[in-house]
Amino acid sequence: MERWSQLKEMQPLAAQMLMNSYDKDRMAHAYLFYGHRGTGKREAARLLAKTLFCPYTADTEPCQECRECRRIDSGNHPDLHWIIPDGASIKKEQILELQKEFTYTGLESDRKIYVVESADLMTVNASNRLLKFLEEPGRDTTAILLTENSEAILQTIRSRCQQIAFQPLNHERMRDYLMEEGISKSNAFLLSELTNNAEEAKEMLEGDWFANARKLVIQLTEVLQSKPNEALLFVNHQWMPHFSEKDTLQRGLDVLMLWYKDILHEHLAREEAVVFIQEQEKREQAMMRWSRAQVTSCMSGIMEAKRHIHQNVHPTLVMEQLTLQLQRC
Repeated sequence: MERWSQLKEMQPLAAQMLMNSYDKDRMAHAYLFYGHRGTGKREAARLLAKTLFCPYTADTEPCQECRECRRIDSGNHPDLHWIIPDGASIKKEQILELQKEFTYTGLESDRKIYVVESADLMTVNASNRLLKFLEEPGRDTTAILLTENSEAILQTIRSRCQQIAFQPLNHERMRDYLMEEGISKSNAFLLSELTNNAEEAKEMLEGDWFANARKLVIQLTEVLQSKPNEALLFVNHQWMPHFSEKDTLQRGLDVLMLWYKDILHEHLAREEAVVFIQEQEKREQAMMRWSRAQVTSCMSGIMEAKRHIHQNVHPTLVMEQLTLQLQRC
């Protein structure tokens, strides 16, 4: 994400607040960006740093081409310090080292910026050291704290920061963002229905797991249509090995639910709501097999299976029961 206009599409209120602060020369000395993982907090921190350091910023937008912008992208800007957890926490020693760095004059200018990622993971001692740091801010020092859990941060720290909320992404914004990140349209449509967390969506695409999960969902429904007596065999020998963990099985059932929703959308001629956008022929075939009432019954069965998995019922038993129900629909 390189421009405020892009962030504004993803987080309109947060982006506008930061842009207004810069335009009116009312930048706070400390910010707290809070919201779910994958909502653009890290990208906003990097973009704000570029805006403050770039000598060619115009209408809030940094140039993206100068030495300052390039070094921020590469993580090598000497006056931008990025603190991440050391293991499970951010330790007192990390904050002390940060304070030491800020006693020196900036190498490029008088401005210095530090970003504390996962600020809620600071130890008590680290939090107290940071609090003292925030109480005596330098004239050209900007602190940016990032967190998914603002309530876990000391209230005295929160009170010294301008707090900016990053909202969960809606389906349309999530879809557009994923496609801007180079994810295929078909995957973006499906992933945006499964999660509003951009980072989680990208992680799901790592390796072949998601592609195989998508394929298995369609294969299961095809077996149910053409060879229903082999459905249990398919579940035991192909479905369960892939969805072997509780979390992955829940995800597989989510994808299966979306497939049946698409069949319902096909019945209702709601093409704009479809997420399996490349499988029109298969959707039409499935629509001939399952009526609207039958699709609704199948979806109820999937929801019941998800509840059973959550209640720690044996996964194979749950899938076998669901398969039998899908056969009867």
